[in-house]
Amino acid sequence: MILMTTSQPNVHQPIIMVVDDNPDNLNVVADLLSTNYSIRAVPSGYRALELLEQNSLPDLILLDVMMPGMDGFQVLKRIKEMPAARGIPIIFLTALDSTRDEEMGLDAGAVDYITK
Repeated sequence: MILMTTSQPNVHQPIIMVVDDNPDNLNVVADLLSTNYSIRAVPSGYRALELLEQNSLPDLILLDVMMPGMDGFQVLKRIKEMPAARGIPIIFLTALDSTRDEEMGLDAGAVDYITK
């Protein structure tokens, strides 16, 4: 896990957990958002669930759909089953751009679906 923050001391920044198996994607999103947010870059759905189970709760989760082992739809389902984490807004950030995939994501509980 990569934790990126800005250098402003004693300033609480909202925490965004970015879950993607591609390190380049993690770096791009972290670079774009790290000025205003603390970024937790997480390389797998499994690791994201582990962190959430340890009460390492972000303010927002950006979640890729296509990941090996456990896809984003499965991760979202598991998060929604966790009492402490179920209220965290989740946005899919994915290369899948079909209307069917978007409907599946929103029906599963994502607050938005953004294509890369």
